[in-house]
Amino acid sequence: MLLSSIPQQQPSSRQPTYIYHHQSLSNGTSTNGHYSNGSSESSASNSTSSSPSKYNKRTLQQVRQEQLDSMSITVEEYEEVLNAEVWVEVNKLRDYARHGISREVRGEVWLYLLGIQEADRSKEVSTQKQKLHEYEQIDKEPNEMTKRVRGEISRYLRKTNIESSRNMPRLFEDIISAFCNHNHRVEYYPAMVNLCAPFVYSVKRECDAFLCFEKMINLLDDHFSSRSINESVASFMTLFRTCIPDLYSYFEEEEVDIKEWAASALQFVLSRELSLENTMRLWDTYFSDPDWIELHPFFCLAVLKHLKESLEELEQSEIRTMLMRLPTLDMDQIVNEAFNLRHEIRERQISDEGL
Repeated sequence: MLLSSIPQQQPSSRQPTYIYHHQSLSNGTSTNGHYSNGSSESSASNSTSSSPSKYNKRTLQQVRQEQLDSMSITVEEYEEVLNAEVWVEVNKLRDYARHGISREVRGEVWLYLLGIQEADRSKEVSTQKQKLHEYEQIDKEPNEMTKRVRGEISRYLRKTNIESSRNMPRLFEDIISAFCNHNHRVEYYPAMVNLCAPFVYSVKRECDAFLCFEKMINLLDDHFSSRSINESVASFMTLFRTCIPDLYSYFEEEEVDIKEWAASALQFVLSRELSLENTMRLWDTYFSDPDWIELHPFFCLAVLKHLKESLEELEQSEIRTMLMRLPTLDMDQIVNEAFNLRHEIRERQISDEGL
């Protein structure tokens, strides 16, 4: 069971699209395993400056992926996939989503990536009716937790300050109440509001937003039931000390309790620390990979590395304030850095095993 221990960024067609050259969740191959901006100059440099390795063998599919990554995906291209008459190509949506999803189609794409909507469109109408019927049957009446939920929703909405024509307080309350009434084994905790927000703002139909939220909470609950948050924090601290030793030492000197931040960032996938816009952009990349939760610690590390210089200019209380409410970040750079950090750790492990 989860414990409470502890405005939307749209991909720009003018920003460079990062290509992680490695055969995994990411795209294409390269000899050095790092991101580039997709330029031919970068590719040429990589091919001549690194020694051959098992990652050099490029398949036709990988070449096609590199070409895909060098393009910016337009709303029209998303809609072309989403409007398929018979079968939606979910794998193509995954390829697109790695680099961010336009706000116009984000919610609909998430439904396919999370498995809420089936790729087979012949069942779409009947499935949607069934989902709506089942959601309407769930008890959403106020109960003893309602006052706490409303208070947290009010605080979140004041902090977020994003305009919407929808009745946001009611949507939050209905979805969270429905989840808690439908899943008695999970108790309400304040971060549910943060975890619910991206779905409330992105997904058009309330019943679909509920199903996305339910899937997210259950995934996190299952993950931390098999591996405790204390174990996860301990593993993260080892990665932190290994990958960013200077910042780790600085935090020790300033007596910063980074474990408190790590527990929240890991357990609630940075939804409490990042702005809503940054959270939704991050989740675009996450939902493109079924095993995203295993990647998450590297994204937390990437945030720290990205802010390293700024953090090292602050004192203890200022560091804590910045970490608890992170500034608006360039999430493309965070994604870039996260995969590079993961690759770095894997290379070290291979090197250690070879000794």
